[in-house]
Amino acid sequence: MPAIRFVPLDTATVRALQRGGPDAYGFEAEIAVSDGDGMPCRHCLANIDEGEKYLILAHRPFPVEQPFAETGPIFLHACECEAAEAGPALPEILTQSPRYILRGYGRDDRIRYGSGKVVEQADIAAYAQQLLADPAIAYVHVRSATNNCYQARIERA
Repeated sequence: MPAIRFVPLDTATVRALQRGGPDAYGFEAEIAVSDGDGMPCRHCLANIDEGEKYLILAHRPFPVEQPFAETGPIFLHACECEAAEAGPALPEILTQSPRYILRGYGRDDRIRYGSGKVVEQADIAAYAQQLLADPAIAYVHVRSATNNCYQARIERA
């Protein structure tokens, strides 16, 4: 099985959004204050603490628009935060729910049919390794099992 790494959103994209740049739909992000209950930042891959401001915006984690390029809401710290280091450890934001959706994508950024599955939190790494053992799968997205929101990307290490 291949070694894996969890990858946050890239800093250039996040800084543009934190500095008022438009989201995937061309809108400025909404600003809210965290109640400390499950507001996961997709850049530092940690939860946004109670009382901290955060952004709510539409994000499309794909390089170009196409039918399989899902767009959905994500949260980011409103203040600039450091990117999580890509690595094999399960990020804090993936410890908040008992289950997640994992789905494999090809080099063409399209869903590899048959790869999507709801997995228990404890099985995220193992299922990602299983998917990435298939050379047709270039990367894996982790999404919320209840709301389908994008959480993080998993790649071969």
